[in-house]
Amino acid sequence: MEPGEIHALLGENGAGKSTLMNVLYGLYQPDGGEILVDGKPLRLKGPSDAIRAGIGMVHQHFMLVPVFTVAENIMLGAEQVRGGIVGFLDRRRARREVAEVSARYNLRVDPDAVIEDLPVGIQQRVEIVKALTRDVDLLILDEPTAVLTPQETEELLTVMRSLKAAGKSIVFITHKLGEVKAIADRITVIRRGRTVGTASPEASRDELAALMVGRDVRLTVDKQPATPGRPILEVAGLVVDDDRQVRAVDGVDLTVRAGEVLGVAGVQGNGQTELIEAIMGLRPTLAGTVTLDGEPIHGWSTKKVLRAGVGYVPEDRSVDGLVKEFSVAENLVLDIYDRPPFGRGLALRPEAIAASAKERIEQFDVRTPSADAAVGTLSGGNQQKVIVARELSRPLKLFIAAQPTRGVDVGSIEFIHSRVVRERDVGTAVMVVSSELDEVIGLADRIAVMYRGRIIGIVGPDTPREEIGLLMAGITPDAPAPAPADGAATPGEATGGTAGGATPAPERPGNEDEA
Repeated sequence: MEPGEIHALLGENGAGKSTLMNVLYGLYQPDGGEILVDGKPLRLKGPSDAIRAGIGMVHQHFMLVPVFTVAENIMLGAEQVRGGIVGFLDRRRARREVAEVSARYNLRVDPDAVIEDLPVGIQQRVEIVKALTRDVDLLILDEPTAVLTPQETEELLTVMRSLKAAGKSIVFITHKLGEVKAIADRITVIRRGRTVGTASPEASRDELAALMVGRDVRLTVDKQPATPGRPILEVAGLVVDDDRQVRAVDGVDLTVRAGEVLGVAGVQGNGQTELIEAIMGLRPTLAGTVTLDGEPIHGWSTKKVLRAGVGYVPEDRSVDGLVKEFSVAENLVLDIYDRPPFGRGLALRPEAIAASAKERIEQFDVRTPSADAAVGTLSGGNQQKVIVARELSRPLKLFIAAQPTRGVDVGSIEFIHSRVVRERDVGTAVMVVSSELDEVIGLADRIAVMYRGRIIGIVGPDTPREEIGLLMAGITPDAPAPAPADGAATPGEATGGTAGGATPAPERPGNEDEA
């Protein structure tokens, strides 16, 4: 790599991208080969050796302490004391370093903000600032956009361009073709642990996808027109608060029919999450009704909703979709482990669980060393496949998929989309919530647009993108652009940040030089 170059490392989930970069960062030891820096072999015993060699890494799953401030997280591993007094940390210096690096690279991070109060996009900036305060020349970004909204992704690409202009080299690990074409200077593609080709950003998406997967990939959803049947899910006048007791869903009405896909579009943070959680029994409702095939289900437990014939892919697989310490086989029966043939009561039947896991792993192409491997050791995309396999391996009345392809490569996206369409075609009602407008347009037979907790329009998938984008911004054909209400997020702020980045944190009590 050359100074000021962005080199994209492209590949499927489980292709070995993160493993390769963990070797370069000193987290894993290679079995063979060598690493050359400035033409000289480099032996790394750990991350500290990599940092001394000018190599920094921002991991897909952030290495931050949620209850610490930005400055305190920056200090971790490189603590300095004030005035030479052992036990008294120099927090002023840490704040100053954060402010200087933030200003130099236009990162806009508040040193006194508490990590758990920051949106994901700003937490990622903190990781970048942490690496840059170590004065690294090569920055590895491992799947940096996997959990970001489109707005946060654009902000990250802007940050990467500023780092490139400052002479920093960046290894950009991803499987998102549009981002690669937008930002990379060179592209290396790996498949199943081997380099299979290099390409320039001028290569077409189809060419890059074929290199990644080893076959031609359809980047558009192939489906016939829907033939909707009876209403399966009916939501009327639903009112729900978020975790801060602020109104998130404000009188929503919608219907999903058998044999159709209803897509829910909107800038993240406009009530989509709370709407789905209320339907699934994960969040209490304040008013309104939810019925499944004519039977009221609001107030039901999540287990009862699932047992009534609802499949659910949550938007955060790590928190709501998987038990990472459990095996792949165990995660594939999480919602039916106590029912035949997998068990009865507390007595499990390991043979039946193992046989079912083998079948689903093959059917859904889950890349795992074995069914007994902990699901947390799999790549993000393969973890997502485990959830999809679990939810689509039983008869359903309603299938709800929130961000179904977040962090998933093009080959897996093609597969998941085909399974969603297949589920629709057997007569299941399908509801897809996604921040990827292309995904909503490709899958949906009808599109409901949410803005500030309300459905402000329902349109067909052939509606121009510009018109849907205006609805996402709260602009209807017969109304001007709305002014932000007090305390409400504008479309650009929907993830919790301000236009300039992090929201300033309140003063924290205590002596800044405390032990």
